[in-house]
Amino acid sequence: MRLQWKGLLLTLCWVGLMAFFFAEVEIQIEGGAGWATSLPTWRIEQHWLLDIFWGGRAMTGYHAWVFPFIAMVFHLPFFFLQIWSWKLQARALACIMVFWIVEDFLWFVLNPAFGLTRFNPIDVFWHKHWWWGLPTDYWTFSLIAIVLLVYSFNQKKN
Repeated sequence: MRLQWKGLLLTLCWVGLMAFFFAEVEIQIEGGAGWATSLPTWRIEQHWLLDIFWGGRAMTGYHAWVFPFIAMVFHLPFFFLQIWSWKLQARALACIMVFWIVEDFLWFVLNPAFGLTRFNPIDVFWHKHWWWGLPTDYWTFSLIAIVLLVYSFNQKKN
């Protein structure tokens, strides 16, 4: 297996930069009230599907619009270039996962109302499930993203 290391690193740096900018936007929007708890948006707090698909977190109008928007941003090159492949789709999905993990973590690190000292299950009550000091989503989606990135950046020997 030969990976395109330069492309992989450039992609991860770009996704990290995008996550930094979006984390700053969300800090301006939400302040210290994470997961849109003080925004004028609708919320569904309890539903059995939230436990399966949303990690037990509330579904909000804000998140119902921002999550598909970000997915569309990562798929824009497909439309610009009019290309598609399984490898590119895997890369886009992996980048979406990395984006949300990094963006979420940076929201806490950069947010004056939080910081690393308040990054815990008590203060970050909207992340319902934690493992080894991080929300389980971070672990799950990191593992999936690594597999998808390795697949998408793998070059077969000629």
